Amino acid sequence: MAGTIEVRVEQAFKASPERVFDAWLDPDLAARWQGAALEQLGLSGDVRRVEIDARVGGKFTFSDMREEGEAVHWGTYLEIDRPRKLVFTWFTTDEDEKENVSVVTLTIRPEGTGCIATIVHTISDKYGDYIPQTEEGWGALLAQIGEAIG
Repeated sequence: MAGTIEVRVEQAFKASPERVFDAWLDPDLAARWQGAALEQLGLSGDVRRVEIDARVGGKFTFSDMREEGEAVHWGTYLEIDRPRKLVFTWFTTDEDEKENVSVVTLTIRPEGTGCIATIVHTISDKYGDYIPQTEEGWGALLAQIGEAIG
């Protein structure tokens, strides 16, 4: 994509690829690891909404409460290939959704008795200054998935 940058994070898991993959599409489990990741990042962890329509073309909405109010994240599933690949758009503002330049690709590959998950978030290059925060955010989410699924 022209005018984009990629943010990449990777995490090893002791769990199977199926367990890691499924953690992304199970609303109750997703609420748990998202809340823990938000706390890890110094936020309240007060998850308000986790809505997941786990099918290609299906939508999701995640929200949490912050000092400035409800922070809402949403998108559409573009590819679901259990347990190898999950691709979805990721938006936090109406402007970003109109630009439609925010795609997250999660790939999971077996490694020994566990797996390695890699997230590549392709975003507009206007967010170049936010690469460290974006890496930290996705890294926290992956770490907390590991905690949530054991």
